[in-house]
Amino acid sequence: MMSNKDEAVVLVASAVILLLTCPALAEKAPSSQKQLESIATHIVVGKVQAIYTRTEREGNYEYVRKVAEVKLDRLEKGKGPSGVIHVRYFDRHWKGKGLVPPGGGSYWPQPKKGGTYRFYLARNAYDGWSAEGTKDGGYNVVYVNGVQPVKQ
Repeated sequence: MMSNKDEAVVLVASAVILLLTCPALAEKAPSSQKQLESIATHIVVGKVQAIYTRTEREGNYEYVRKVAEVKLDRLEKGKGPSGVIHVRYFDRHWKGKGLVPPGGGSYWPQPKKGGTYRFYLARNAYDGWSAEGTKDGGYNVVYVNGVQPVKQ
């Protein structure tokens, strides 16, 4: 018969073996500053004038699709946008039964109306979420942390 100490050692050893033999699946780690700059086709700084949302269900997830209306202060990378630009991102929530499966979550941080942010954007390019990115000319925020507050 094993002692309580022996049982604890076996339990810990079993947990370690289980962790080491299971594939690691998790949310995407935030990109470094260098990665954000590399992925982004455009980098803009501006003040959020409004946020528009649409909620939809995809399988066991609820997506809150968001578009921020941003009055540009400056363009740091890319060509084109001036004045007001609309940028896309989302908030994703598990609505299924049981534990949340591994995979991507929501953008973080989420911009707020009235705040000034640096947006790392992908236009007609890989955006960090979709395998190939969108090809519709819109500006997608680089997933997962392509929004950064700017102190004024």
